[in-house]
Amino acid sequence: MSNESPIPPKVEPHQSRSQNLALMVVCAAQFVLQLDFSVVNVALPSIRGGLGFSDSDLQWIVTGYALTFGALLLFGGRVGDLFGQRKTLLFGLILFGIGSIGGGLAPTPETLIGARFVQGAAGALVSPAALSSLTLLFPDGPGRIRALGIWQGATAAGGTAGIVLGGLLVEVLGWRSVFIINVPIIIVLVILVPRVIPRPASRSRVSLNVGPSLLITVAIALVIYALSNLEQFGPLNLSTTVPFIVGLVVAAGFVVTEARSRDPLISRALLRSRQRRGALGVMLVTGAVLAAYVYFVSLYLQTVLHLSPLLTGLSLLPATLTIVVLSSFIARRVIGRIGLKITALAGALLVAGGQSWFVSLSTTGDYLVNVLPALVLTAAGIGLLLPAVSIAATADVAANVQGAAASLLTTSQQVGAALGVATLATIAATRTSAGASISAGYSTAFVVSAIAMIFAAIIVAVTFSKDPAPTTATAPGGI
Repeated sequence: MSNESPIPPKVEPHQSRSQNLALMVVCAAQFVLQLDFSVVNVALPSIRGGLGFSDSDLQWIVTGYALTFGALLLFGGRVGDLFGQRKTLLFGLILFGIGSIGGGLAPTPETLIGARFVQGAAGALVSPAALSSLTLLFPDGPGRIRALGIWQGATAAGGTAGIVLGGLLVEVLGWRSVFIINVPIIIVLVILVPRVIPRPASRSRVSLNVGPSLLITVAIALVIYALSNLEQFGPLNLSTTVPFIVGLVVAAGFVVTEARSRDPLISRALLRSRQRRGALGVMLVTGAVLAAYVYFVSLYLQTVLHLSPLLTGLSLLPATLTIVVLSSFIARRVIGRIGLKITALAGALLVAGGQSWFVSLSTTGDYLVNVLPALVLTAAGIGLLLPAVSIAATADVAANVQGAAASLLTTSQQVGAALGVATLATIAATRTSAGASISAGYSTAFVVSAIAMIFAAIIVAVTFSKDPAPTTATAPGGI
């Protein structure tokens, strides 16, 4: 990528319009992925009754999607760099639509879980292709800060809006509609993508690297699978320990293979930046906390406060609105004024505060006292933290590895989500099985979440730059 002025060059009006339209499309694709991750949370009780899921298998509706999504993201980013972001985005959307139809028509629990695996694999193609398309369209500077703020607004809003939409759909049309609703949206996106996403200027020289891709995919999948078995089998059962140990061994094999490779799956230059490494770590922790908190809150509102699916969704609407407003309109101004480090630090601490408030959940809890303030605090933190982390992770990256950089960021978030749901659900279930109430189990999980976000704040404090925000483009031959 060539040197550019710190101030992005003036663009013609038609170019700005085309960029904004492309931004809308890629953000809509990301919104759908995150929507689908969370939309099923409200539907879980209905799905359990409709298809006869056991309590131990029910989490696989969430974990199965996150597992394949997170495990395949690095490979998906590589596919985008090799074949072009537009083709990859288009194919991934079509595959996602097929998985959505399969979920909506699933006759058995096994079929539904299989459809969720397909959706997750498709998401692993769509998300890095969409994010790298965005970073290629908007050079480093104010334009990218604005675009990434809107992107993260769409990401976070999709996750929480899924609860609202899921409640409405389950109550009015039944649980199958939470999957079928994706199909018309996917059709529109498939029509728009070839029209608004430009062709790559040149084909990337990277190879697909199937061997390392397979190793890291298997390693991530085995570790997540082991953690998901904790609740049902315990930490010492072979169903937990064997996949965990094998996953670590395979991960070690991936590290050795990458160290010896002339064309590694993860560019070594991408990880030279301490700030980028810190941003990936923060995203891993935050992804775990956010996925688990939506999972627990939706279950708490329905099983303890006995709200309907629709009221459960509406109860989370304040969080959605807070995230959209902060991420899309306020975060970029805050970052420009006080810098990435202070913005990210404030966001992490706000999320920690919100998770701490959730510790007060009880069987006699009240929405206005125990839930709403925690939702708003958490959402405010998300709205500041995620745009800042995205900018820190994707600044100064060469065009030929944009897909790899985007997939690293999204991998951190999605692997964190899978690990968070599996681990924190186990913690909550362990407390409940020891004789405590369901609410007490949730409270224990939120204690762990609050501690995790304090750890994320420490990572920000140690690794993030004090500069106001990245404003320079990547130099030739840079990362």
